[in-house]
Amino acid sequence: MATERREVLISAPKMRTVLLRIVGTSPYVQARFSQKAMLAMTDKMRAGSAAKKGKARAPRDFDDDYKQAQHVTAEGWRGIPASAFRNAMISACRLVGFKMTLGKLSVFVEADGFDAVDGVPLVKIEGEPEKQEMHVRNATGVVDIRVRPMWRKWAANVRVRYDEDQFSFQDIANLMARVGMQVGIGEGRPDSKSSAGLGWGLFELSNEGMEKEVAA
Repeated sequence: MATERREVLISAPKMRTVLLRIVGTSPYVQARFSQKAMLAMTDKMRAGSAAKKGKARAPRDFDDDYKQAQHVTAEGWRGIPASAFRNAMISACRLVGFKMTLGKLSVFVEADGFDAVDGVPLVKIEGEPEKQEMHVRNATGVVDIRVRPMWRKWAANVRVRYDEDQFSFQDIANLMARVGMQVGIGEGRPDSKSSAGLGWGLFELSNEGMEKEVAA
């Protein structure tokens, strides 16, 4: 019986990982959904109809709010969600007419570690945060105080894995540069879904410590 021979039409993926060093040009502000809030929601759902709206409210611990808003690994270092960079790079594809659907399948950001609470992949941030108390308006219109960590000076080494059939190294570097100048990451970024942002979360690429390719 003759064996049917077919032409291969789908090429094997050609993935490359590069290291891009970024340096903040405006403050980076983080707002992690706290473990305390998650537990409170879980307890309320378990209580069901027994949960009372008139339950006494515990005093606000602003120092704890500050700590809870940070992404921290089990090793104790702080990080930026890797998804923040990936989502921003996909969003930046709109600026150059590249299909976001293809960008979503072609650009990935590798993690340096994982959040100790919920396992969110993180990119290690360099720098020390300071506590910022900010007034915000909730969806109900009520004004509230939120405590957030702010890095006024910060930097990071971001490892980007990409499909060489879609992007070149220079494409990736330029895309990340656009993220740093036009999209931003974190709270108050220009590309915020709920507002025009505050100009936070911007950065520039640095030649220092940048390698064209990272060994697998």
